[in-house]
Formats: sequence, C-alpha cells, structure tokens
Amino acid sequence: MFTESAEVYDAIYSFKDYSAEAAQIAALIRTIHSEAESILDVACGTGEHAHCLAVTHGFNVDGLDLDAGLLRVAREKHGAGSFFQADMSAFALDKRYDAVLCLFSSIAYLVTLERTRRALECFRRHLREGGVLLVEPWFPPGGLEDGRVFRHTGTHLGRTVERVSRNEIDGRISRLWFDYRIDTPNGVRHASEVHELGLFTRDEMATAFEEAGLRAEFDAVGLTGRGLWVARSANDPAFAGEDAC
Repeated sequence: MFTESAEVYDAIYSFKDYSAEAAQIAALIRTIHSEAESILDVACGTGEHAHCLAVTHGFNVDGLDLDAGLLRVAREKHGAGSFFQADMSAFALDKRYDAVLCLFSSIAYLVTLERTRRALECFRRHLREGGVLLVEPWFPPGGLEDGRVFRHTGTHLGRTVERVSRNEIDGRISRLWFDYRIDTPNGVRHASEVHELGLFTRDEMATAFEEAGLRAEFDAVGLTGRGLWVARSANDPAFAGEDAC
C-alpha cells in the first residue's frame, strides 16, 4: 500500500502530534492496567508511536506491519524494539503483551468485517492477563464526502512532499487516490497510490469485538476525533465479576 511513499511517510504526516497522542495512550493504559510494561503496536508504520511510548514513557514496545518499507524506517528509529512483518488478521507471535494498539484507522485497511473480526481475535490472543486493546477506527458509512479533494505539504529531515488526495466512496469502501510530488536530491519525483479502507458502523464494530471474545467500550472522541475502542478479553480472570462494557 505504501510502496511509493514509505520513505517519505514521516514528511507526509509531519502534522500529526505523535508525542501528545503517546502521552494520552500511556495515561490510558496505566489507568486501566497500572503494571503494564509491554506494548505491541500493530500496523506500526514508521514506528513513531512506538518510539515515543518507549523513550518518553518507559514501555517496552514492539511493532508489526505488512509493509517492508515502513518497517525498515521503524527499525532504524526504534532499535530497542522487535518489528515483525505480518498481516494483522493472521499473525502468531511467541510473545504476549500488556497492551496491543492498532491506531490511525489502520484497522479499516482490512476492508471487510470478517477480516476485522479475525484481526481482533489475533489481538486478543496476544494479550497477557489483565491486558488492554486500543483500536482507533476509520469513519463510518456517511462520514466521508465523496469526491472531496485535499492538498497537504509536509517536511521531515529536509524532505518535502506534497500530497493531493481524493475520496471515492464505493458502497462500503472508501477509496483514497493519492498523488505525490516528492523532492529528491536528483529533482522532483511524482508517484501515485490507491488505498482502500472499509466503512463500518459502530454497531458492526461492537459486534466484531464481541464475536472476537472481547468486551469493548467506545470513546467517541479518542485521540484524534475519530473515536477509540478500548477492549479487554471477555474471559480475562483479572476482570472477573466486572460489568460488561
């Protein structure tokens, strides 16, 4: 998906306040699980959240992503973590974590509810007893304007990128058409990508969590205004006797 843009991902998203988000995430995890030490960041991208959560907040953070180019940047940025290349709906690591994250609407790249449910099951299986799962959703049906065009310019480590994006709504799929103008030492490079993300209602997501063996509650604001699902294993003895979320 990020075959054309992995090397300049941090420039494209230079507007994003990873430090502030990491502070929110750290506080939330420790509120729910005060002894939490380890985190798996699923769809970790270039590892900026992982880096902030480790360096500033003292967690042991690993990452997982499907894109080799993004993982290459993440490993350079956060050498203390382990980074795994895998599909988030079908992975099995030999480690368990106090928290699993899937942020920046990455869950919607699974496109279908069935793959989403399988991913949530994978996340649950990688939680330690008492662990917490945080999932940042994409927009629901009707939440995006068909045909809307956005233009953004960002700079990171001396690299400037201009991205023009256009939304296309095709039933339950939002298709994002990206065109890039990338400054390089040898001149300007032009590139394009098409990303597809599924559009799911809150009720559909709630059902997917339940079917995956998770108890979830929804914060309508979350980290960036898109909301945030906070979930725990329904069978976790650490929460025996609590009311369902």
